[in-house]
Amino acid sequence: MDKIIITATIAADRVKSWHFYTSPAHITQWNFASPDWHCSAASNDLKAGGKYIARMEAKDGSFGFDLEAVYDQVLPYEKLVFHFTDSREVMVDFMADENKTNVTITFDPETINPVDLHREGWQTILNNFKKYTESV
Repeated sequence: MDKIIITATIAADRVKSWHFYTSPAHITQWNFASPDWHCSAASNDLKAGGKYIARMEAKDGSFGFDLEAVYDQVLPYEKLVFHFTDSREVMVDFMADENKTNVTITFDPETINPVDLHREGWQTILNNFKKYTESV
């Protein structure tokens, strides 16, 4: 299956964008694909071999799960490469563009949901990141 690529241009420099993307205190503010969900907790050991965990929960308490990944490569302010527990790979690139940052995420789709739904969900999360980062 082909990789999915999503992008957003963040009106913030690369240092701020990186910090807001990787800091658990910020991750919990933007990491959800719909308004009826939230990221109630996050931890992030930002190094090769380090683990990322985001607790995803329906706001009504009806369902929740831990999204877990392990970093393969961490190039501060430039790139993250990691894989989920099901071996799907993700690459996040942070490219400086004057006072803005172009964030590109390339990832292997899951097999449970249709590709378009998967792409939409990830793009919504990236759009939430953009909106949150630009507003703080």
